Amino acid sequence: MKDNDTIQLTLENLESPPITHGTVILNKEKFIEVLVEPNILQDLNSIKKRTSMLKDIITEPKKDTKGIVNIDANGDTVSLRKDVLISEFDQILESQTIERAKYYLERLENGIQKIKTSKINDINILRWKEYDEIITDSLWIIPERDKTGKHNGFYHGNFIPQIPHQLILRYTKKNEIVFDPFLGSGTTAYEAESLNRNFIGIDIQKKLVDFVGKNVEPKNNFSDLIAGDSTKIETFEKVKEVLKNHKKKNVQLAILHPPYADIIKFSDLKDDLSNAKSLKEFLEKFAEVLENSIEILENVRYLAIVIGDKYTAGEWIPLGFYCMNEAQKLGLTLKSIIIKNMAGNRAKQNKERIWRYRALSSDYYIFKHEYILIFKK
Repeated sequence: MKDNDTIQLTLENLESPPITHGTVILNKEKFIEVLVEPNILQDLNSIKKRTSMLKDIITEPKKDTKGIVNIDANGDTVSLRKDVLISEFDQILESQTIERAKYYLERLENGIQKIKTSKINDINILRWKEYDEIITDSLWIIPERDKTGKHNGFYHGNFIPQIPHQLILRYTKKNEIVFDPFLGSGTTAYEAESLNRNFIGIDIQKKLVDFVGKNVEPKNNFSDLIAGDSTKIETFEKVKEVLKNHKKKNVQLAILHPPYADIIKFSDLKDDLSNAKSLKEFLEKFAEVLENSIEILENVRYLAIVIGDKYTAGEWIPLGFYCMNEAQKLGLTLKSIIIKNMAGNRAKQNKERIWRYRALSSDYYIFKHEYILIFKK
């Protein structure tokens, strides 16, 4: 193939914009044929010349109303992010040796032709640059809660949707099962639905189960909700029955966001964890939920606890670490401790100055974080 043949890969019905993000759709076979044609691999200048031409086609195409560039998008195609593809071209163009240029070419070719995922998620590690949505640091600064879709934050004490969103992407594949023994207002249920995962949830308050049940509408997956006490074995017998009905044996991810002891009273029910009469009773009941959850969790899969601390009678109570200890006592392996900022805490909204005054006039620091504890079975 000659260099001027490369130009024929551009469709003429698209307009030309400067591009930083968007999508480019490639015919795999033809694009690779142009990219690594044997006669251009003989010297560095030829590689760079061909790469430069391809970059020009991507950065100065004509585009349709959706901003999608089609490069001979017939046959077997692949969809790539434009900015990532351009960065791959730039690495080739900046190479100082032919060996380095060929290395980047081979990496780009593999990313287009192959898929390499792990056993626990759908992340294609050959195209890892495209996953900047997924947080990999242990400090999560999230300015505000996601209020899109079915999320509205009406329920006092629910957690932000970004947490289950991140955990589901990292620790499950599509069509696997996410389990939540503290269903609440359905935050995890809605995220599982939007990410094409199956879901099983439990809550001690039937009114919440009914409310969430009216809102979940999975198209190709199941979402089964159970009204019951997650500390009780009989409740988990119902979970096992649900699994059996779907011809499944285990769940692949458990996300636990329990009450933070008695900080918020969620109901008048005696067995509600928020009504535990002491820290000891709370931890005992939480350990029962953990034990039940571990039993239905698939081996070498993951369980997450989302929890904050509390302050009582002038003493900081490290509730998160106490819960972590309960999980470790049951044989779970701690994989990560994530610190997440508490933005827009309802109890502190529009009261930042008074809380600062209280802190300065006393000896404590204001709660601004909570924990996401990741365990492996």
